[in-house]
Amino acid sequence: MAGLGVPELLIILAVVLLVFGVGRISRIGSELGKGISAFREGVREGGKEDEEDAKSDVEA
Repeated sequence: MAGLGVPELLIILAVVLLVFGVGRISRIGSELGKGISAFREGVREGGKEDEEDAKSDVEA
């Protein structure tokens, strides 16, 4: 991972915590999780619509 070891990652984490704070990072993580869930649901629904379109094309 570009030569980053545990000490370097800990320093980066400490700087991020100082800049953003714990509360803001938890909100960002929560929103990111919600976004990923919505994306997955959209992909599933899009796949179902594609299957329905394919079935209707075959029947026609």
